[in-house]
Amino acid sequence: MSLIDTFGLRDVGPDGGIGQAEMVADRIVDFISQAERSLVLALYDIRLPDPVGSTVADAFRAAAERGVKIRLAYNDVPADPDAGNFLPAVHPPPETNPEILAKLPIETKPVSGIPDLMHHKYMVRDEAAVWTGSANWSVYSWTRQENVLAVIEQGEVAREYLENFEVLWETGKVELSGHGDPNPIRVGDATVRVWFTPGHGEALAQRISSKLGSARQRIRIASPVLTSGPILGTLAELAGINDLDIAGVVDEPQTDRVYEQWATTGSKWKIPLLTRVIETLPFNGKRSVPWGTGAVRDFMHAKVT
Repeated sequence: MSLIDTFGLRDVGPDGGIGQAEMVADRIVDFISQAERSLVLALYDIRLPDPVGSTVADAFRAAAERGVKIRLAYNDVPADPDAGNFLPAVHPPPETNPEILAKLPIETKPVSGIPDLMHHKYMVRDEAAVWTGSANWSVYSWTRQENVLAVIEQGEVAREYLENFEVLWETGKVELSGHGDPNPIRVGDATVRVWFTPGHGEALAQRISSKLGSARQRIRIASPVLTSGPILGTLAELAGINDLDIAGVVDEPQTDRVYEQWATTGSKWKIPLLTRVIETLPFNGKRSVPWGTGAVRDFMHAKVT
């Protein structure tokens, strides 16, 4: 395998079978099977029924029997409305079951998703490799949603993720993620930077905006929603450049919810920018099942530019 191995997931439809989910589970098992000392995971949502659930669980059990220390931090939202709980307008709440996790030979830590979601989706092996990407650990994520996943075999990158995990594990505070310098790291022939939000959020938005603004030929974007002011401003400006090939895809119901939110908040100024982008440029919206109206979670979930 190359130092950076990426692969995509597509919506295989209601009759697409479990094959794609089994493929992801097999890749995860392969990643776990190479662990010698430690595995740490920060996951927003985990719900893996059998058969893929037992496949992944057995891999964790086998790793623990080899002496691998396994720790998992997951997003937790208190059930008490008076504690500040709310139903997120765009992000469906996670369905992680701590009772199921307690049956596995791993240490777990719930991390409050209020006010900031613990939205990470990564696993670090032996300070040497990282599994990351846009997909949650659920069958819907692996069969009904578009996602992009990556495995990076590079120690310095892995240590950046591990440092982020240790902060979460020790403090339980999402707001402390992303306050180091995202220095360039050589991974084979590529140069990468590791960004964590919310701390790196503003700087990351500015960097993406700058990269978009320097494009000379083509831009492709896949994102459930487009809400960043710098990115929207740049795309709205680029929409008038005829010789620049720009296209993208979003999730249509989630984008509709964004419009509804902005109409009643101080972000109303973003509405004409988003409208110009999606109406002037060839952006398509996936007509997923709106969250809260059905059991299927088939959102356009990829996040790549």
